[in-house]
Amino acid sequence: MLEDGRCFRGRSYGATGTAFGEAVFATGMTGYQETITDPSYARQLVVQTAPHIGNTGVNADDAESRRIWVAGYIVRDAARRPSNWRSEQSLDDQLRSQGVVGIEGVDTRAITRHLRERGAMRAGIFSGADAVLAESELRNRVLAQDPMEGARLAEEVSVTEQYTVDPSDHGWEGEPLFTVAALDLGIKAMTPRHFAQRGVRTVVFPAAATLEEIRAVEPDGVFLSNGPGDPSTADTQVALLREVLSARIPFFGICFGNQILGRALGFGTYKLRYGHRGINQPVMDRRTRKVEITSHNHGFAVDAPLDGPVDAPHGGFGRVEVSHVCLNDDVVEGLACLDMPAFSVQYHPEAAAGPHDSAYLFDRFIDLMTAEKNFPGGTDASTVSLATTSTHQLPAQEDN
Repeated sequence: MLEDGRCFRGRSYGATGTAFGEAVFATGMTGYQETITDPSYARQLVVQTAPHIGNTGVNADDAESRRIWVAGYIVRDAARRPSNWRSEQSLDDQLRSQGVVGIEGVDTRAITRHLRERGAMRAGIFSGADAVLAESELRNRVLAQDPMEGARLAEEVSVTEQYTVDPSDHGWEGEPLFTVAALDLGIKAMTPRHFAQRGVRTVVFPAAATLEEIRAVEPDGVFLSNGPGDPSTADTQVALLREVLSARIPFFGICFGNQILGRALGFGTYKLRYGHRGINQPVMDRRTRKVEITSHNHGFAVDAPLDGPVDAPHGGFGRVEVSHVCLNDDVVEGLACLDMPAFSVQYHPEAAAGPHDSAYLFDRFIDLMTAEKNFPGGTDASTVSLATTSTHQLPAQEDN
C-alpha cells in the first residue's frame, strides 16, 4: 500500500508480518544480496526492477554488512530454488530468518513507473492477519509513519566500537602505506577492502567519533562513508568535518560523505523526487570528460552551483567546484576543493556487484595523501584530479 492509496496485491515472501518504510526502486540487474545488506537502504522498502530475484541464492561472502537493512522487499518473480555453486541459503530463507517482510508476484514495473511519476513515498507491506484489513485502514497506517525527510539514521546503522582492517588481510605484502580513519555512517564491507588492496590500513569509527579519537590513530587521511537518512540531520558529522578540513587532513567522502562535505562547505541539500538507485547510472568527470557507469543509492543531493569554481559559502575553505554530474538529470555527483586536500563523490566507487569504472577514486585519494605528506600545506584536490589507477599495483582482484 502506497501513501497515495495505490494498492498492489501479491504473495507473502520472506517473513510474515507488516513492514513500513519509504518505497524506492533499484535498477540493478544483479547484486540483490549486496543491495539488501547495504545500510544505506535502512527504513526503505526496495522494489527490484529486475524481474527474477533469488536465482543465485545468498552466501556469507557477498554480504556488505552484518545484516539485512532493507525494511521490506518487493519482487516480481522470486526463484523457487537457488541454483549456484556459491549459494549457501535461499534468499527467501534469509529474509525469513532475519524477520524481513517481503511480497512477490506484484507488477514491479507498474510500481516503478508509479514511483517515477509521483516520487518516492511512504508505503507498507502487509501479510498475515493485517492483509485482510480494509484498504482505507492500511493507508491510514502508512500515513501514520514518519517520512524520510528529517530522519537521522546513520547512528542507528553504525558500529558501536572501532575496528581495524589491515592490508595484510587482503593480500598486501609489506607494511601499510597509509592509515585512514573512516567514519562509519553505513559503511559497506567493500570500502575498507578496496583500501586494503592498495596497502592502506583502515580504522573504522562509530558515527559519533570525535576529532580527538580520530587523531589518536595518527591518520594520514579521513574518510566519510555512505549511509541512510537526511543529511540535514548530520550536524555532528558536519562539525567534525569542518575540524578535519581546518586541520588540513586529506579527506575523501562518498554518498552521505559527499552530502556532509557539501554542508561543511556551506551548501544546502535537498530531497530528490525518486532518487538514484542501481548500478547503471551515467556520470561525467567534468575535468577529464570521461563518462563512468556508476552504482548509486541516494535520495538526497547537494545543492551547489554547476558553474564554478566558487568560493565556499562557509568561510575559510577556499574555492570549490562541482567535479562530477549525473548525465540523466545534472544532479551534483562530486565536489572538489581547490585550496584544500579534499574531494567527494555522490556515487559508489566500491560498487559490488560492479561496475568498477570508478575504482580509480581510491587511487586518487592515495595520491592526495601522498602529495600532502610530501608537501604539507601546499596541495589540494585539483593537483591530483587527473590521477589514474596506473600508479598503484594491486594484488589479484578480490571482489564479490
